[in-house]
Amino acid sequence: METKETIAAQAVLREKNRLHRRRRRVVYIKKYLMLFFGALIAAIGLEIFLIPNDIIDGGVVGISIMLSSVTGYPLGVFLILLNLPFLYVGYKQIGKSFTIATAFAVCCLSFWSAYFGPMPSITNDFFLAAIFGGIVDGLGVGLIIRAGGSLDGTEIVAIILEKRMTFSVGEVVMFFNLFILSSAGFVFGWDKAMYSLVAYFVIAKMIDVIIKGLDESYAVMIVTDNHEEIAAALLDRLGRGVTLLHGEGGYSREQKKILYSVVTRLELEKLKEIVSENDENAFVTINAVHDIIGGRLQKRSIH
Repeated sequence: METKETIAAQAVLREKNRLHRRRRRVVYIKKYLMLFFGALIAAIGLEIFLIPNDIIDGGVVGISIMLSSVTGYPLGVFLILLNLPFLYVGYKQIGKSFTIATAFAVCCLSFWSAYFGPMPSITNDFFLAAIFGGIVDGLGVGLIIRAGGSLDGTEIVAIILEKRMTFSVGEVVMFFNLFILSSAGFVFGWDKAMYSLVAYFVIAKMIDVIIKGLDESYAVMIVTDNHEEIAAALLDRLGRGVTLLHGEGGYSREQKKILYSVVTRLELEKLKEIVSENDENAFVTINAVHDIIGGRLQKRSIH
């Protein structure tokens, strides 16, 4: 027979499993809502600013815009057809979750493009169209990337090639887009190709803002003999927690204390000042971080 303790333990386990399933549902709902609205925003940038002025984005979206203009078929048709082989490769090589999210985002963009387009442009100034179209489109694409998806099949190829070549994902994507954006010169004229380059640059920068945030953070590692003084100063003057790591010199075998902390861009110079005041010989490394989950103290004024 089951004891009361066993029954209670099973009840606790069932409750934990229920809460876990609930959290997963909430995460999935938030993820696909972000993909849905990201595609909506990207479609607005394309259909209201870029496409009416014959300015294209990079990747599969750019190819689809040119094919739609030449053939007269809807943009959404080419978005889905051209991405199908990339989605198949992504499913085989990268994973199910990423592929499903990307397929959902592409279908949503196709739907919104059909819903909005064709539309008259808000502005006939090509430069303004490239700037504001890039901002809006980049905002939507950034949301999609944050949610774990993509709109561009060439990124899937770039991720796969990165494992087999020395080039980064960004370099491979840029290589593809140089040919795609150059092709816009033959379809729409070379002035439009140059405006497309401007739009692509704005889109890339906007994606960085969405992924990294406006208030960029930095992970700092400090190798010092005065770890107690520096840790106390960081906590008191910046309000930042510090993790103490134990290290050893590779040559001298001397035991070292290493401080690890995360600060914002505005706090970085103050951190350098604090370290310099307490240990001029401290060794400091600084790396940008894109995302932080938990573990942050309440922000204090810098003093």
